[in-house]
Amino acid sequence: MQFLMWVLNLCLILSLHLPTICGQTQEKSELDEAAPAACSEVDRAALLGFKASVLKDSTDILSSWTGKDCCGGNWEGVDCDPLTGRVNSLILQRPADGKQLSVFMKGILSPSLGNLHFLQVMVISGLKRIGGPIPESFSNLSRLTQLVLEDNFLQGEIPSSLGNLPMLQILSLSGNYFSGQIPPSLGNLRNLQQLSLARNSLTGQIPTTFKNLVNLQSFDVSFNALSGTIPDFIGKLQNLTFLTLTSNQFSGQIPVSLGGLVKLSELSLGHNHLVGQIPLQLGNLKSLSILSLDSNQLTGQIPESISQLQNLWNLNLSRNVFADPLPKTFSRGLPSLLSIDLSYNNFSLGTIPEWIINRELSSVYLAGCELRGKLPNFTRPDSLSSIDLSDNYFTDGLADFFAKMSSLELAKISNNQLNTDVAAIKFPDGLSTIDLHANQLYGSLSSILNNKTSKFLEVIDISNNQISGSIPEFGTGFLNLKVLNIASNKIGGQIPSSISNLAKLERLDISRNQIGGTIPTMTYAHNLCLCGKPLPPCKGKNQRKLMSQ
Repeated sequence: MQFLMWVLNLCLILSLHLPTICGQTQEKSELDEAAPAACSEVDRAALLGFKASVLKDSTDILSSWTGKDCCGGNWEGVDCDPLTGRVNSLILQRPADGKQLSVFMKGILSPSLGNLHFLQVMVISGLKRIGGPIPESFSNLSRLTQLVLEDNFLQGEIPSSLGNLPMLQILSLSGNYFSGQIPPSLGNLRNLQQLSLARNSLTGQIPTTFKNLVNLQSFDVSFNALSGTIPDFIGKLQNLTFLTLTSNQFSGQIPVSLGGLVKLSELSLGHNHLVGQIPLQLGNLKSLSILSLDSNQLTGQIPESISQLQNLWNLNLSRNVFADPLPKTFSRGLPSLLSIDLSYNNFSLGTIPEWIINRELSSVYLAGCELRGKLPNFTRPDSLSSIDLSDNYFTDGLADFFAKMSSLELAKISNNQLNTDVAAIKFPDGLSTIDLHANQLYGSLSSILNNKTSKFLEVIDISNNQISGSIPEFGTGFLNLKVLNIASNKIGGQIPSSISNLAKLERLDISRNQIGGTIPTMTYAHNLCLCGKPLPPCKGKNQRKLMSQ
């Protein structure tokens, strides 16, 4: 009975004081939440080690790395866990508006960054002059889920120790100068979802260990020097949505197994040495929106199964050895198609197929397809933004061809047999590129170079025609012009001094005409790579070398 009374008294005492105790606990919790843990000295030293390895920072990001608290929010690009005070994210990217070459960081990736043991995200990209190798110490970052080191100046081989980062989901090393082979150890990264090694100088084959990357969704090794055949096991990576192997040295045939990648949205295998026919099984890729097989040595006919790709909007089969006829099923298939490129194969089309003329397309490229006669009238000309019908045998229809193409930006109809007065051509206002070289055009140059066509114009090539007249004055409307090629015509007069207003001009060719007088000084006076009359004479080997380049 005494024990029971003692328990009752204890409960009464606790009930009287519990609100106070709870209040103190809640107050302490709120204080803890309001005052996050300060920056770890280990992490601060690791960050300052990186700052010390940067010789120049014109991004001005690292100027904010001052004071003792790297977690206080003032260190740009640094985030911490508020409870532990450990750095968990480091994101250093070139400013979005930093297009100038003067915006960069120059230095190396300090091995001290490997001491950020709680780091989950490291993004150091677009800084242009961060060079040297990837430090071996990065293998200590066992919590890392994202490692993005794009568009820098990193060199050497990709460390095999990166295969020791078990949590890694995103690895992108694109846009650097890495050489050597892809380390097979990367096949250990079973949680990897995105892998990009594009735009480097990698050689060798795709490692067989990559068959273990069963969670991989995006795989991009484009613009390297990889060789060998495309591994058959890639067709078993069922989660792939993007597969880009463009611009390498892959050989052999396209694996039939790729037809099993039912989630694939983009398949880009262009600019390789692939042979054989397109596998019929690619027609099973119901999610495919981009199919690019250009610039290989693929043969045979385009399989009718391609017409089953209901979501395909971009089809590029140019620069292969495909033969006639085109699949008849294309006329009732490919409902999502917006862009088609069949240029430079062994097609003898004669006329543009009706299923192309009647569609609402944005891009049509049929160069070198042996098209003849009059230029066609597209049913939806207002949808076209770019068209290339070069290297064919068109003879007529140019005057009104562009008239209703209100969205047209790029027009190439070079190397045909078009015989038209340029004054009769109705150019759209928004054109940025006009290429009509190697035809039989005649009339005055001012009919093309005028205030109406100049607003967005960047490239104009009307060389190898019969155009006459003189070069007109260049007003402020031509400020975007980068390429002007009027060579091999019948143009006379002198070069106007206003040509110096073309501040963005990169290429000027007025050769093989009847132009007299002198070249206005302002077009070349500030070009440090030029010497010789009327500029100061060339001196020494360096100047002669520059002149020969």
